Amino acid sequence: MSKPEAEFFPTGDVGWTRVAGDADGLTERILAADEARSVATRILRFEPGADTSPNGVQVHDFWEEVYILDGAIHDVTLGRTFAAGEYACRPPGMRHGPWTSPGGCTTFEVRYRAEP
Repeated sequence: MSKPEAEFFPTGDVGWTRVAGDADGLTERILAADEARSVATRILRFEPGADTSPNGVQVHDFWEEVYILDGAIHDVTLGRTFAAGEYACRPPGMRHGPWTSPGGCTTFEVRYRAEP
């Protein structure tokens, strides 16, 4: 299966759901997903004060591209803060996080697998 076909639609029609894991303060809007391949396009929201430390450093087996729409997140491991307008492209196996967000943050993310 692949992500479903979708013409333009208001993203506000998609509800926010809690992100799986031990950290509180993270919600997501899944815009398109291929659950069989564990990939998705989503909007991720860090509530003010969110801290993903309980989830630890993240490493996954898919590509992930992230664009910060508003606010800022702080990478605890790197000791760096990233803000609106910044972008990351993470290949499979790249370690990142955990994150804190004192003032909150919203990102747009695309996750996909490279075809052999």
